[in-house]
Amino acid sequence: MSFTLAIVGRPNVGKSTLFNRLVGKRLALVDDQPGVTRDLREGAARLGDMRFTVIDTAGLEDATDDSLQGRMRRLTERAVDMADAALFVIDARVGVTPNDTLFAEILRRKGRPVILAANKAEGQAGRAGVIEAYGLGLGEPLALSAEHGEGMAELAVMLQPLVAAAEATAEEPITDVDIEEDEDGAPRTITTARPLQIAIVGRPNAGKSTLINQIIGEERLLTGPEAGITRDSISVPFTWDGTPMRIFDTAGMRKKAKIQEKLEKLSVSDGLRAVKFAEVVVVLLDAAIPFEQQDLRIADLAEREGRAVVVAVNKWDIEDEKQDKLRHLKEAFERLLPQLRGAPLVTVSAKTGKGLDRLQAAILKAHEIWNRRVPTARLNQWLATMVEAHPPPAPAGRRIKLRYMTQAKTRPPGFVVMCSMPDKLPESYSRYLVNGLRDDFDMPGTPIRLYMRSQSDANPYKDRKKSIPSRLAKHVRKGETKKKG
Repeated sequence: MSFTLAIVGRPNVGKSTLFNRLVGKRLALVDDQPGVTRDLREGAARLGDMRFTVIDTAGLEDATDDSLQGRMRRLTERAVDMADAALFVIDARVGVTPNDTLFAEILRRKGRPVILAANKAEGQAGRAGVIEAYGLGLGEPLALSAEHGEGMAELAVMLQPLVAAAEATAEEPITDVDIEEDEDGAPRTITTARPLQIAIVGRPNAGKSTLINQIIGEERLLTGPEAGITRDSISVPFTWDGTPMRIFDTAGMRKKAKIQEKLEKLSVSDGLRAVKFAEVVVVLLDAAIPFEQQDLRIADLAEREGRAVVVAVNKWDIEDEKQDKLRHLKEAFERLLPQLRGAPLVTVSAKTGKGLDRLQAAILKAHEIWNRRVPTARLNQWLATMVEAHPPPAPAGRRIKLRYMTQAKTRPPGFVVMCSMPDKLPESYSRYLVNGLRDDFDMPGTPIRLYMRSQSDANPYKDRKKSIPSRLAKHVRKGETKKKG
């Protein structure tokens, strides 16, 4: 799947709706207001029997300076340079605007094949716009409706020769949020087909997009001094020092009470979805204002979702008293996030790239611990030692017995303890066991799930009525016969 199609056009002409139609999923955020899309989003498209990569781009605007609109335009033009062809979309109901004419001329100079599409052409309202589109000089316009799926067959006909001319490759790019669980007990192998999935989360303006651009070594994501630039959760596949990864840039997450607009709610929910499908979550803090209440909520969310967590402190290059600051950070981390005790805390500079080697090592270590499995024999030897050192309580004079322990799952590590009266075991004793697992089996920071089960919970016959032994059955039947007589 080597053919790449870039969807370009003015804001609010329906590019993201068409993108979602081609990939068959609601990946890109869609709203009535213009300018929702700001970054480049790639997806695996399917149209008839054709498979290709499609890129959703920001709306083209007549700005060439360093403003947000100017930076968005440069990123879109870069997508056209990356693609094999461009699908230029106009709004058939609005007709051809001066900006459409300007951008048509820019696309002609790029030298890429261009398909002109007049979107929103359903009904009488769009017919005049389709006819007007001939004046752009890009050939016969394609009338379609991305929302209703009209014109997809005609688009397939126009794309067929372009896709056929592209060289076929065996490897397909992985671009959508998706993760499949391994069989229990099977080791997690990181491959190009199943890369390590990382989500970068944090408050607005913490530097998430800048950090990702620094990691991958190119200006792939839109950045700037404005807070809240990123809206979609954008996935970027790349190889970091030989390790295939897919990294997700998410929208900045503010306090729930401050989120009023529908678009921001969609952006945050998209970011939460990326956290749920990630394997390692990097919580990015601002060194100037670390561990704000929202930072703690985001880190706690990642832990509750059972993801491996790495805490990274950005903008470290502008800190003066680095040693004192680092000591205060570690103390605050231990105090404010006890549920992530031992998780790696890494200082980085997204601007200069300093500390990225430590960040990569921390991510790989956290992922390895997240997938760790402990043999049952070692677990039960350890459990006997822990019980001997600190026996469980005896409610109402009856001692709670911990009989057996095994690891039920990984990602995150989950353990089951068979015991008597599990409902009577206090939470403090479970924390004692969890902290012991962290220390004795070198599992710092990763979420650990501990389940207490009674022996009867594991007995499938506990509710079955007792049957009469066969040697007594005939005597019972004889007795019943005599009574009837």
